[in-house]
Amino acid sequence: MSKLIIVESPTKAKTITNFLGKEYKVIASKGHIRDLPKSSFGIKIEDKNFKPEYRVSRDHSKVVKEIKDLAKKADQVYIATDEDREGEAIGYHIAKAIGQDPNTIPRIVFHEITKKAIQHSLENPRTIDMDSVDAQQARRLLDRIVGYKLSPLMSSKIQRGLSAGRVQSAALKIVVDREREIKAFKPEEFWSLDALFEKTIEAGLIEFEGQKQEKMTITNADRANYIKNKVLKESFIVKTIEKKKRKTSTPPPFMTSTLQQTASSMLGFSPRKTMMVAQTLYEGVKTPNGLMGIITYMRTDSLNIAAEAIDGIREIIKKDFGEKYLPEKPKYYKSKSKGAQEAHEAIRPTQLDFTPSVAKDFLKPDELKLYTIIYNRFISSQMTDAVFESQAIIFESESSKFRATGRKLVFDGFYKAWGNSDKDKLLPELEEGQDVELTKLEANQHFTEPPSRYSEASLIKKLEALGIGRPSTYAPTISLLTARNYIEVEKKQLIPTEIAFKVIEVLEQHFESIVDSSFTAKLEEELDEIAEGKKDWQELLWEFYEPFIKKVEDGKKNIKSQKIAIPTGENCPQCGSELVKRKGRYGEFIACSGFPKCKYTKPVEGSEQTSTTKNEPKKLEVKCPECGGDIVERKSRRGKFFGCGNYPKCKFISTYEPVETPKCPECDYMMAKRTFRKKDIYECIKCKTRIDA
Repeated sequence: MSKLIIVESPTKAKTITNFLGKEYKVIASKGHIRDLPKSSFGIKIEDKNFKPEYRVSRDHSKVVKEIKDLAKKADQVYIATDEDREGEAIGYHIAKAIGQDPNTIPRIVFHEITKKAIQHSLENPRTIDMDSVDAQQARRLLDRIVGYKLSPLMSSKIQRGLSAGRVQSAALKIVVDREREIKAFKPEEFWSLDALFEKTIEAGLIEFEGQKQEKMTITNADRANYIKNKVLKESFIVKTIEKKKRKTSTPPPFMTSTLQQTASSMLGFSPRKTMMVAQTLYEGVKTPNGLMGIITYMRTDSLNIAAEAIDGIREIIKKDFGEKYLPEKPKYYKSKSKGAQEAHEAIRPTQLDFTPSVAKDFLKPDELKLYTIIYNRFISSQMTDAVFESQAIIFESESSKFRATGRKLVFDGFYKAWGNSDKDKLLPELEEGQDVELTKLEANQHFTEPPSRYSEASLIKKLEALGIGRPSTYAPTISLLTARNYIEVEKKQLIPTEIAFKVIEVLEQHFESIVDSSFTAKLEEELDEIAEGKKDWQELLWEFYEPFIKKVEDGKKNIKSQKIAIPTGENCPQCGSELVKRKGRYGEFIACSGFPKCKYTKPVEGSEQTSTTKNEPKKLEVKCPECGGDIVERKSRRGKFFGCGNYPKCKFISTYEPVETPKCPECDYMMAKRTFRKKDIYECIKCKTRIDA
């Protein structure tokens, strides 16, 4: 071996190995190998300068030693982490950990994991982008400062175990503000007059006695019935018939946010699940040509497409769909996202001959579902627009006008590939001046409705529109809010808990900038400026830190206790901590003050609540691979899972039951026993390698 390539993921390493000769060795760092310490602040602040104290984590010490040993033997070492700020920072820390100069070590980048892309990157290496490293470092330190200084204050003033975060709290305020709107909403009554002409044509009142009938113009039953009784005595003619052709533009290819939104609405995937499946498609799956990545990098806010990919898809459209579905010129899109990284590509398939019909024999069901919408969306983005004919008929009497509308698809265009769930609503052929019969007229009462709660998808859309966070942060932000019990997900709606209202109330009063969406978005823009070499990262940190830490010190003295837990004088039978009475969405209950570490609860005596102690954690005879603590079985609304008993200090979690042996043959990590395709197997919790049970 003479050349060493270092990536983050074992799957990625395995895929790239397939494309290279024996002189190359590819090894995975398994994510970040250095980070701020978990047990201390980890930042030294002197003379307006911030010095992070990075450490190699315990679970990465073995792989770091292995990389060091291989690097010493190699004639050339390449960093090949993902091409974003996170990947750039991981590459920087790898170089530092193995004793290489980050400013000189060759750095290769690619948007897709294919043989051609890997070979091209090796022929055109660059160095680590230190501006991007500084931007990521600034983000990491900002989040550590907020989390480490503000979270303990929230815990001391409101409830133990609470956390606050720069993006997390701004996102939570959006959800809480919507719930406030809903609670404050007062419905208003309005009436509509709905008619049926010629037994089949549905029409609504648009004008009466010369006045336009807008929504809520008719506000009571008396007025509605007066109009109804008068109109029923009158005869109608077809006053006008309008037909217009309208184009529906092709949708752009996916970027991270739109993929998460579409996967939620079409497939029912959570943002977290979407990104997990997309990561697998990017890093490598089996294909007729061997193991390779079948989509481009999935964390992107760009809509750019490589010219070669556009040429290829245009050939397929012409061949498979015909000339009329191919526009004269390629279509180009520009992202509306604030701070979009236009050097990146949108999410697209890397192998155009690997169609969904071919892929069904190689991909798992969820992988196939996500790949299919990515593939079809990319084809659709380069097809011709769809054409609809909109129809409108105005029926007129002596005092009123009613309007009927319809629509039919004239040319399907991109819907040929993307699909169209809208059914045509055709109006019958009538002539202007023709007499028509009013066969039915109803006065219908309505009430205005409050704004709807956010779903995970619509919250991501809102965050993107406001410029809060970036593609890599959307899914983790929502997952964190759920894990911290700030929001509950019911029927895809995000519902803030009681504690969320209390936290936001305190932050609004004392740390308004932390929950201010414009302030958070401005910080994101400044991080972008650091990445572009236009702003100093130390300067940004001090500008934030100085006023923030003053507010923290002030808050320690002046924020009154907001605790909403009432001591009961009893001790928890599980951990010995004090039991307290709390209020939840379903009334009062008694819980352990050690929450979230201890989940013990019981109903208040005399209440109708049923005990939840049946969901007490069940201890397994297995030790946590991260901290050595006990692994326990827990239950959530989404089902059973396994986590470390030392949560929240240790965040280890597994969907399937962990086992002590065997260890993963690829990365030597803990495996879990599960059933896959009606067969018992062991699957690595970290790298997902599978072996027969």
